[in-house]
Amino acid sequence: MDESDAQARIDAALVERAVRDGDPRVFDMLVRRHQGLVRAQLRRLLHGDAATADDLAQETFLLAWRKLDQFRGDSRFATWLHRIAHTCFLQHVRSRRPHASEEEAADALDSDPVHAGISGQALKLDLDAALRQLSTNQRAALLYCAQLGLSHEEAAEVMSLPLGTVKTHIARGKARLRILLEDWTDGHE
Repeated sequence: MDESDAQARIDAALVERAVRDGDPRVFDMLVRRHQGLVRAQLRRLLHGDAATADDLAQETFLLAWRKLDQFRGDSRFATWLHRIAHTCFLQHVRSRRPHASEEEAADALDSDPVHAGISGQALKLDLDAALRQLSTNQRAALLYCAQLGLSHEEAAEVMSLPLGTVKTHIARGKARLRILLEDWTDGHE
């Protein structure tokens, strides 16, 4: 059993106890286990707006508590939470633009990539600009898989897309980034 399987089992046991006993202290354990990743997801989706991300994270966990009995265990608890957070994010964007369609709301997904190990502000700026040139779904799929470490299956669930579609978005996004950033791979810094 690998680490993620062990974590998923712990989460499942905590969910079962929280639903059975209705004990908010047990749910608080789940919050403490997952709040960092949920906040990171929302901060990236919100271009680093920590205050709004924290508000949406709180909303995510309130919704999760209210709907905990609806968690079926078909996926990991973390995946279920990421889906709720993604939905809260899309609703937030729509509420700021009352007539925005879901596609327009998802256009706000210009992710704030993690640039660990990358030196130079110029590369960061070029990477950010390249990410903005990807389609909304390509950016979102790369955020969930490359940055948040979700599996393709989990990203498909979070995005409510078929698995093959998510894989296509990832492959096309990577291919497009290679083209857009080819100057960096050809010996540039």
